[in-house]
Amino acid sequence: MQLTEADIKSIITSGEGYNAEFKIRVPTKVKELAEEVCSFANAAGGVVLLGIDDKNKIQGVVVVKKKRSAIQNAIDQLNPHLFCPFYLIEIEGKQIGVIEVPSGTQKPYTLSGAIYVRQGPNSQKITSVEQMRDFFQQADRIYLDEAICRMFSYGDDFSIDFFKEFRLNAGFSSAVDNSQIIKNLKLIDDDGLFKKGSVLFFGKSPENFFDKAVVRCIAFEGTVKTQIIDDKIWGGPLIYQYRQAMQWIKAKLNVRYKIEGGGPREEIWEIPETAFREAIINSLTHRDYYDKGGRITIEVFDDRVEITNPGGLVSAISPSEFGTKSHSRNPLIFGLFERIDMVEQIGSGISRIKEEMEKAKLPVPVFKTDGIFTIVLKRYAEKGSEISSEKVLKLIKE
Repeated sequence: MQLTEADIKSIITSGEGYNAEFKIRVPTKVKELAEEVCSFANAAGGVVLLGIDDKNKIQGVVVVKKKRSAIQNAIDQLNPHLFCPFYLIEIEGKQIGVIEVPSGTQKPYTLSGAIYVRQGPNSQKITSVEQMRDFFQQADRIYLDEAICRMFSYGDDFSIDFFKEFRLNAGFSSAVDNSQIIKNLKLIDDDGLFKKGSVLFFGKSPENFFDKAVVRCIAFEGTVKTQIIDDKIWGGPLIYQYRQAMQWIKAKLNVRYKIEGGGPREEIWEIPETAFREAIINSLTHRDYYDKGGRITIEVFDDRVEITNPGGLVSAISPSEFGTKSHSRNPLIFGLFERIDMVEQIGSGISRIKEEMEKAKLPVPVFKTDGIFTIVLKRYAEKGSEISSEKVLKLIKE
């Protein structure tokens, strides 16, 4: 059954994202549309709308018979074949092109021998052996955040309070009801069952379904793991875990205040707040939720803070590309964080951590990317010398 006018208006209002792509006109090379279709088929499905500009305004589009045939022929080049309805619908007196793409059941889908995948609000072509290996691994077991959580109940387990906050921060119109937004974002499957990524992001207590999906914060006395002086575990929706962890860290660090003129005072953390923001969001977004034996951990020592999460680099990102590219194990979660401007696609968060540490005249952060991903942020520089990455790693091993 085709999408209704109300469905399409709701998708337009919601804007582009993990499950929606807008084009103001038909591309000169219609293969570009087929590439978007391929990427949706290899992910959770989605819709391509023609005649919508980058400000989510309906401009309309003219699709002559010859061009329509060309588009359909391009879509039919997907291998294996996948039925994707393509039709025109009139909205507000303007013609809109619609391509509906289901989540394919015979992944991977290819186009001219290439695989395209959806990452957040963008489509990416897999170009390396490592990326292809990672895709096949994920396709075999399915992205955890796309799998179904059958025990989750909207009435009992869904955090309506946080969802209200989310839809406000994401800029959704108040005229669109919650159920339509949930449908547009593909938080549920065709049977109305919530996906695990939806549970992690919007569940009141996702740890009831995934006991290690929490953030543990530990403060030690000294520089080694012998004497614990504080130990907290934070659960709830992922964004709540982030906020609670940030508040806990702030209480453990030295914070000074800068006041200029009659304006509000500025908080200056001994380690830049932005560095922690990027590190924790990175952990929540990219951790391996399949790993049931590990949780995100933040450890505060007298001389450093270490942030770890299960899962090293995905094979789609080589060590030389670390910090310049982004490829998430959890594309649904990544897309939801992107909706509220908490992440960026190109992996710039790692660069920002480095930049903030440099501006604060602190040693360069250390990143360990094998097995368990670790970020080490030094609390101070040794007098008269720079602390090398090797010296920080030595502290970790101790």
